[in-house]
Amino acid sequence: MSKPIDELWPPFGLKITCGPLTLSPVSDADLPGLAALALAGIHAPTEMPFYFPWTVGSPDEVRLRLMQYHWAQRAEMSPTAWTLETTVRVDGEIVGCQSISTRDYLVTRTGETGSWLGMTHHGRGIGTVMRQALCAFMFDHLDAAEVTSAAFVDNPASLAVSRKVGYRENGVGRLKRRDGEMALNQRLVLTAGTLIRAEPVEVEGALRLRTFLGLTGRDH
Repeated sequence: MSKPIDELWPPFGLKITCGPLTLSPVSDADLPGLAALALAGIHAPTEMPFYFPWTVGSPDEVRLRLMQYHWAQRAEMSPTAWTLETTVRVDGEIVGCQSISTRDYLVTRTGETGSWLGMTHHGRGIGTVMRQALCAFMFDHLDAAEVTSAAFVDNPASLAVSRKVGYRENGVGRLKRRDGEMALNQRLVLTAGTLIRAEPVEVEGALRLRTFLGLTGRDH
């Protein structure tokens, strides 16, 4: 008898719920909805909030880039290095993605968050809640010591979300953004003590994910 997919690939069994908002690892079934949302717009054409400008190009290029990225992150996930990309839904509707990436997590207990929302969902407080939910999950279920983030200094919306969640400034770096363009990048850090929590967070599938990621002991 074949096993269900969440037993074959434990990350698929994860579900984080915070009020009407849910986060679950990106599945192939989510990709068409995420691609359509991205193609409808994530940011103004004159802006670029991402380190890699993946939203630039023809619809086919953006769609293919998005799918290849998610397949690659899934294929490379291991206790040594992993990126957990989650599909964010509000009342069942796909609104964006929330992620956390790390290397050597078993030693460092730190990872960096990243996210995006379809433009039609901006300004509703969703970005804050989805980050709060993921960070609460990291501290409460994956034993994180800290969570980091970063945003270009000309991205006030992202920086505002970070302040609302409780991140503290942690230095500024100089990064290449688009070809020939340097941009200042504000680094941020969050601990369990500074996290500003939203509604209570409910989590399913954390124990199997802990085992998959090499974390010992019970989920709590």
